[in-house]
Amino acid sequence: MNTRSMTDSLQSAVEILQDRLYYIALGPDARPDSSKRVVYKDGSTQKRQIHYFNIDNELVYWNFFLDFGPLNLGQLYRFCAKLNQKLSRGNTKYTEKILCFYSSTAPSKRANAIFLVCAWQVLYLDRTPEEAYHGFRENADMMSLPSKNCSSPPAASVAGPVVSTMTLPPFHDASPCPCTYDLSILDCLRGMSKARMYGYFDFSTFDVEEYEYFEQVENGDLNWIMKDKILAFAGPHFKKTMSPEGYCTLTPRDYIPYFKQKNVGLVVRLNKKCYNEDDFRKAGIMHVEQYYLDGSCPPMKILQKVLSAFEALPPSKAFAVHCKAGLGRTGTCIGAYMMKHYKFTAAEAIGWMRICRPGCVIGPQQHFLQDLEQRMWHEGDVMRLNPAQSRSLFKKRSSSLTCEDHGSMPNSSSRKQQKESKQKGGGRSSKSGGVLSALGFGSLTVREAHQELHSEQRADVVESREGQAESLLARRGQLRQDLTTSARR
Repeated sequence: MNTRSMTDSLQSAVEILQDRLYYIALGPDARPDSSKRVVYKDGSTQKRQIHYFNIDNELVYWNFFLDFGPLNLGQLYRFCAKLNQKLSRGNTKYTEKILCFYSSTAPSKRANAIFLVCAWQVLYLDRTPEEAYHGFRENADMMSLPSKNCSSPPAASVAGPVVSTMTLPPFHDASPCPCTYDLSILDCLRGMSKARMYGYFDFSTFDVEEYEYFEQVENGDLNWIMKDKILAFAGPHFKKTMSPEGYCTLTPRDYIPYFKQKNVGLVVRLNKKCYNEDDFRKAGIMHVEQYYLDGSCPPMKILQKVLSAFEALPPSKAFAVHCKAGLGRTGTCIGAYMMKHYKFTAAEAIGWMRICRPGCVIGPQQHFLQDLEQRMWHEGDVMRLNPAQSRSLFKKRSSSLTCEDHGSMPNSSSRKQQKESKQKGGGRSSKSGGVLSALGFGSLTVREAHQELHSEQRADVVESREGQAESLLARRGQLRQDLTTSARR
């Protein structure tokens, strides 16, 4: 970062691009003054005007309950387009100006603004999530640089109404309850980065108007988690109705034309029957039902059946998953698939799904995915072995696995171990080599592993939050009414 004089109004700003782009959080007593000019201390007489811009009231997160972000994929696209337009060499209005993106000091506004500007760096400067986020870390000036190509912390300590690198709150799940799972901006950035690497999205071909159209409840309440492959949506109903809160329910026939257009070959239902599945089948779309309780985590037997249904589909076909609201149970099963097939960490999967479809994965489902992370990784590793390797591994190890094996599976409720695993970005189990270990069962015996895999009655799995989906749908309907009312003003 340039050494700037104490009169520099960007002393407390995070530098994104040297002498060109900055971020700052301004308190209520601070006013962006575009008439101010930057004077550099290096002896240069150059003075450049600052152009301040803000999206706090333009790109707004519409919360279900205590959730406040991250902003969705369409909003990220809109922000990137706005910033790229300002930075364009052909835009003579800003060519000679320094750009300063700012937000209010409200923790939720800061978190969402910082997510946007860091995501832009990953997408358009090819920085890693760690490089993009470096300048926003507390005490970043005392940390070693991840590389020379990274954002830089403020040149001066934070003081007064200006705040740029103070502690940011973790993102909250879509519930009215205290959240015990910390999802950070960095988790979301890592999830987005991995999603781009595997072709989950591509902003060069992204249709933002289609995204914004179909996310509306009256148009389908659906989002692609992976373009042309994985779709999440709210459950259809027997009849098209409007709830008192303003939530519009659709029938299978409302979805079929779009599903056929997008080559959807499978619909998976995770909630109780609310429509005739034969409507999909008659249209040439396979249908699978694997019901489990609202707000709960799937028993392993059900989860394995869901994953098998996904995996049985031809690679050229997409699959669509729904529960009642298309958020909790839906996100949990899709997240497991992402961990198994693309080796996302639980936090990366949750972060990416919430960018695509805000509200995904709620309450204990977050911890369930964290507990499941290494098991899914190992199952994916075994699945990717060629048949000869897989058979060889089984023959080599099965003879040494007996019912007298001792040892136990790590306590799945140990949040300390989860946090350590998450901070390290995950890792393979220390008990590796055997078939059961490769499948994520640690040192369980054959019988114990079988019971673990097929049990549907584990208390931590079947515990539900009855009425969760109804509350989410009611809240989504209310949001629709609020948006309609505000648009008329």
